[in-house]
Amino acid sequence: MDMRISPLTSQALTGVGANALKRPGAAADPGIGDGFKAALKAVSATQNEASRLQTQVQLGNPNVSLEETMLAMQKSQIGFQATLHVRNRMVQAYTDVMNMSV
Repeated sequence: MDMRISPLTSQALTGVGANALKRPGAAADPGIGDGFKAALKAVSATQNEASRLQTQVQLGNPNVSLEETMLAMQKSQIGFQATLHVRNRMVQAYTDVMNMSV
C-alpha cells in the first residue's frame, strides 16, 4: 500500500487554517505567500532599476553617475542572492518534510 503524501497545490492551500486562527473582528493578516510575493517584487524592482541605470550610463547620460549605478547593481545582486538562499532553504525544508516517515 502506498503511504506517500501527495504534494498540495497552492489552490488547495488557500484558506487552510486561516479561519481556525482568526478572532472575530480581527484584521486579516497577510500570509507567508504574500510576504514572498512582496519580497520577489522588491528584488525584481531593484534589478530593473539597476538595469535602467546601467543603460543610462552606457548611453552617456550625465545625470546618472557610475557610482550610483554600481551601488544599485550591488544592491540588486545582494537581494537576488538572499532570495536564492531563501528559496534553497525552502526547497530543503520541503524535501526534509516529504522524507519524514509517518
